Amino acid sequence: MTVASFNNIPQRIGKFKGEIIAHAEPVSILTKAGAKQYQIPKNSSKVIIFRRWLPYGGVDNRWVTNANVDTYATNHLTVEGVTPTAESIVPVDVQATLNQYACLYAVTDQIVDLLEDDVPAEMKKQVGERIGLLREMVAFGVLKGATNRFYAGGTSRATVAASLTLTLLRRVVKNLKANHAKMSTSILNPGVAFGTSSVEAAYLVFGSTDMEPAIRDLPGFIPTADYGSRRTISDYEIGSVESFRFILSPELVGYADAGAAVGTTGLFSTTGTNVDVYPLLVVAEDAWATVALRGSQSLDVTWIPPGQKDKNDPLGQRGFVGAKTYMTALILNQGWMAVVEAGTPSLA
Repeated sequence: MTVASFNNIPQRIGKFKGEIIAHAEPVSILTKAGAKQYQIPKNSSKVIIFRRWLPYGGVDNRWVTNANVDTYATNHLTVEGVTPTAESIVPVDVQATLNQYACLYAVTDQIVDLLEDDVPAEMKKQVGERIGLLREMVAFGVLKGATNRFYAGGTSRATVAASLTLTLLRRVVKNLKANHAKMSTSILNPGVAFGTSSVEAAYLVFGSTDMEPAIRDLPGFIPTADYGSRRTISDYEIGSVESFRFILSPELVGYADAGAAVGTTGLFSTTGTNVDVYPLLVVAEDAWATVALRGSQSLDVTWIPPGQKDKNDPLGQRGFVGAKTYMTALILNQGWMAVVEAGTPSLA
């Protein structure tokens, strides 16, 4: 007598349908911290123009410089009975143009009708993630092109031969303060927990997670775990040093093999030939902005399920999942932000 068993009975499928496993999700830090956000009304224009007024003397961000410190007051002296010469003020316009971005997935009726998994639901999720990362990359592309630049161990990207140092950061803060750049955060006082520290008012620094070892090695580094009030700017903030708070993302990648020869620098290189160079974006309050179309700041998502029949799809065999958005990013004041380009330890 033969006894039926799991192994000798033919199975229709022979596989257990497991859960949809997790996948890597993009990290957004630039568009969620530190940016002013504006909107253009619909049916208005795709171009937006911001304006600021230069200080007396027409020097951007600086009222008193080495050139006029001794004459600033005397230039305002009056003569009895004589009307001072009338002057005008000078504007600076900063312009940005909205761009439309989109992504689209296609799905068939058989996928929806016969497949075990809810593919359209996963497509909708990935649409949201793609647009979120898209916005981050638009902002990253604009900000890393800032003109106020500092290089570790060199004078250009091709000569970067050192990692981040406290001296280099102090050069940056000296420059920002000279330009009247306001800090983005206020002082955090120490808490009642043992080992907590106070944190200075600070500028925000955005960069790659590859730079974390270099940042943590800086003298005086305070990890977020030691913040007195535990108030972080972002879930991806790792800590602070003097006038800087660091927020890192794996999406803000560097320039492979773009620096000086590796030699004995001890810095990381993709190929082992030249130093990989990483941009760190140092941002003050009101330094930059994102612009969206009013009413379309959130995703304009499309879900056309299979089954909708028209002359282009008479049997209703195709469906689509997608989204579009309008946005741009721009630097409002070049003197209120800086880009530091540096290498990172190889850890080899």
